[in-house]
Order: sequence, then structure tokens, then C-alpha cells
Amino acid sequence: MNRLYQLILILSTLLGSWLGMQAVHESGHVVTAWMTGGRVVRVVLHPLTISRTDLADNPHPLAVVWGGPVIVVLLPLFLWLGATGLRVPGAFVLRFFAGFCFLANGAYLAVGSFFGIGDCAVMLRYGSSPWQLWLFGAATIPTGLWLWHRQGEHFGLGRAAGPVSPGVAIASAVVCGSLLGFGFWLSWAFVP
Repeated sequence: MNRLYQLILILSTLLGSWLGMQAVHESGHVVTAWMTGGRVVRVVLHPLTISRTDLADNPHPLAVVWGGPVIVVLLPLFLWLGATGLRVPGAFVLRFFAGFCFLANGAYLAVGSFFGIGDCAVMLRYGSSPWQLWLFGAATIPTGLWLWHRQGEHFGLGRAAGPVSPGVAIASAVVCGSLLGFGFWLSWAFVP
């Protein structure tokens, strides 16, 4: 039975991290747009596509585009630190999630700067220099790897493999399922 919980924990943490990262990234765009007088018309979080935020009015596009990657590294980091400070069981899942967000967004900006894809194209078009995107990647990629360092034992992996908590595995699966459901609902509820 422990292997089943291990599989549930690993798969739901991986999928949940991808879906959660996209949701927090887009939330960063949305909050920054609202703070700078922008008007959001649609947020796409469908689980089978790459997320995006569409704006009708965007008076400060550079701030809005940077809001996604900045918020998506800070919010999960603070969530993990808070959960660790409160000794929440399963805080290691939030550590993994924070590391995932750091790695994914750092690689996205660093590599995307060469090809002008997605947010990177907007950043470069409105005044960011490629070196700023590389600096973001240089700071976040190693941090993400550090956050992941020696976390395998919590997932029942490696030589120091610890037991997998059924409660944490189920909680991770519930969060992952909720993110899936929210993404499908959002894409259905707000079709233009």
C-alpha cells in the first residue's frame, strides 16, 4: 500500500506543480494588471494548453509581464517558509513546488530570451534587455535546484528513503484534482 501512496504523491506533486505554477504565474499578471490600471478579459488555465492572460487595456505592459515570473517565485517561497515555520505536515511538497516554480520560470526567461517566445517577447519589446532575463534565470535556476536538494527521501526515493505519509499523498492528490477542475471550469466558464 505504501507504494501506491508513493505513486500518488509523486504524480500529483508533479502535475500539481505544473498546474499550480501556471495558475500563480497568471495570477501575477492579473494582480499586476489590476494594480497598474489594466483590464483583464481572459485567463487561460486549461490543463491541456499553455496558460496565458489576455488584456483589453494594458497601460503598463512591462510591469504586467514581469509580474508573472516575479510573483510565481515569491509566493510559493513564502508559502513553503510559512508552512515550515508552522510545522505543517507535508511542507516538503510546498518546497518542491517552490523549487519547480523557480526552475521553470528561470529557464523560461533565460532560454526564451534567445527565441523571443511568450512573455520574453513582450519583455524585450517593451524595454527589458536580454541580460535581465538571463540574470533572472541565473538567480532562480540554482535556487530551484537548491530547494529540490535532498527532497527525494520525503517522496520515498533514494538511499535515505523515508515512509510516505498517506495523508500527505491524499492531500496532494486533492489539490492536484482541484487545480485540474479549476482549469477546466475556467476554460468553459469564460469562453469569449
